[in-house]
Amino acid sequence: MEGMIRFAYPNQTKSVSVTAAHCEQNCAHCGGHYLKHMLPISAMAASRATSFLISGGCGSDGKVPIVEHVAELKELKQGRRYNLHVGLIDEAEIAKIAEIADCVSFDFIGDDETIREVLGIKRTVQDYIHCYQTLRQQVKVMPHICIGLQGGELKGEYRAIELLRELGVDSLTFIIFTPTRKTRYAEYSPPKLEEVVELLKWARKTCPSIPIHLGCMRPGGRYRSEIDQWAVKIGLDTIVNPTPKAVELANELGRTIQRSEECCVL
Repeated sequence: MEGMIRFAYPNQTKSVSVTAAHCEQNCAHCGGHYLKHMLPISAMAASRATSFLISGGCGSDGKVPIVEHVAELKELKQGRRYNLHVGLIDEAEIAKIAEIADCVSFDFIGDDETIREVLGIKRTVQDYIHCYQTLRQQVKVMPHICIGLQGGELKGEYRAIELLRELGVDSLTFIIFTPTRKTRYAEYSPPKLEEVVELLKWARKTCPSIPIHLGCMRPGGRYRSEIDQWAVKIGLDTIVNPTPKAVELANELGRTIQRSEECCVL
């Protein structure tokens, strides 16, 4: 297989939480765990990062309260790029975040039951569709699909891809459910490797002309090594922090390797 593949090592992108370690939503797969490793806004001025993922905990309404910090974030930007994780915000809020966003990473879910069970909010797939459509009118949107979000079971991922194709999509990022300590899904298993591979193959086949990324969140160990190699074979365009065997395989298959130092959507 020929063609270019990008290996992203996002050392120059730092993650920032506008809510520190607090999250009202307390999702089954995360429980606020990942917020603990993010920087506070107060650390941005001294950072030498060239870009930032601006995120935070969601309120019970499914929104990340970035709008409250737009003025401060605008002042801190100084030529650096922002990838925002905003959740289900409304039209007025989208207009405000558009002032600072270089792109928005939007978690897209294609199953109502998953929204209720995992996120615990009274929202539907239709709410995600509406927010995505509104975002696309004002900012660059990079939809993310978490494979196996409902405790390692695939429910709605194929539908999510189909919906995004109908709505219009410029790129697609996949992440994979990873059991995390001290969460409600801590004792669950990642999705079956063969099911993930089939989904990625189908996505590549049905979306042949858009960049498809394998994002940073995915299980480790042998699972990660195998899925990364499959990503190379399937023809995905980007892998974040690839395993050594994936890099080796890309070379063997004659793929031209491009290296980047920032978040895969930037």
